[in-house]
Amino acid sequence: MTAKAVAIGSLAVYKNKRVLVTGHTGFKGGWLATWLKMLGSRVTGLALPPEPTAPSFFESANVASGMTSLTADVRDFDSVCRIFNEQSPEIVFHNAAQALVRRSYHDPIETYATNVMGTVHILEATRQTPSVRAVVIVTSDKCYENREWIWGYREPDPMGGFDPYSSSKGCAEIVTAAYRRSFFSANGQNKKTALVASARAGNVIGGGDWSEDRLVPDLVRGIVNGARIVIRSPRALRPWQHVLDPLYGYLLLAQRLTNREQGFAEPWNFGPREASIPVSTLAERCLRLWGKDKGKAKLQLAVGKSSLHEAHHLKLDCSKAQARLGWEARLGADQMLQWTVDWYRNVIRDPRCAQQLTCRQITRYTELVSSSTPL
Repeated sequence: MTAKAVAIGSLAVYKNKRVLVTGHTGFKGGWLATWLKMLGSRVTGLALPPEPTAPSFFESANVASGMTSLTADVRDFDSVCRIFNEQSPEIVFHNAAQALVRRSYHDPIETYATNVMGTVHILEATRQTPSVRAVVIVTSDKCYENREWIWGYREPDPMGGFDPYSSSKGCAEIVTAAYRRSFFSANGQNKKTALVASARAGNVIGGGDWSEDRLVPDLVRGIVNGARIVIRSPRALRPWQHVLDPLYGYLLLAQRLTNREQGFAEPWNFGPREASIPVSTLAERCLRLWGKDKGKAKLQLAVGKSSLHEAHHLKLDCSKAQARLGWEARLGADQMLQWTVDWYRNVIRDPRCAQQLTCRQITRYTELVSSSTPL
């Protein structure tokens, strides 16, 4: 490990803990696994092989180093149970998912199988594994029944979703709530009962995301290739946030569950402290921050109407996390964009620096949290 994170307050609880991260070969899971390693956790990853993007965050940031990286599919219940039995995790972060809206239209069966039954398998394996004390099921801000409201959705609002991806995340929340009430609702003093919470985050950006049909990766590819960048929904409003902000919320939440505080075994929103930003505005600011070396990349904002429905306005009310967890997004819009652009620009110039830069940004973030000074 090339950098050392500051053990901020309650996050010291992760030292020497056995932590299972599903989806560690992906973007958010890779950042989370790296942070946990820096906190001294004994990390196991359960995931499919990284998607064949070029480059791959999992490979360039050397995520597998210093942890147990296991290849398995959350749709395969026997494999999930075997890994839980062999690794005896104490804390579980379930990130593995089919996470793309447009792909869910093309392959709804895969989306529901992964996002719904994958969640069932993780929760059922938890039920059969006495070592597990805390589980955080990561879903999405899109789990809510979208009314195109101008105000933020709160945790008690109804689940729903127009497209297969969004509705699969609503289903995952319903599954999580049913398991919590049916199997994990014993008295908090019962050391054999895991405490289960769910986490709903907004649109996450940061270095290392190379997925298809995502704004920042599309921008970076356009810059690298000198190509025209087509913005699909330029006026859509999204709750953009840097990847480290919601991950810090997940870590705080799992810490409270590990300490047997049953009142935290609930759903939680983690979103930006600022208003949602139009897609076109974020794209323009990214290109402006990139500077003169962005080459001939040009934004194309006037696009035809897509036949695939996507929500126009999304916003989360995070007052619960602020009041009870003491969490708030630390990076404002300018800072999250600057950190993201810095990561990509440096790694494109020298791919060997990906792991070091990832660890350095985690360290900077933990120092920022310790100082209690949002940027």
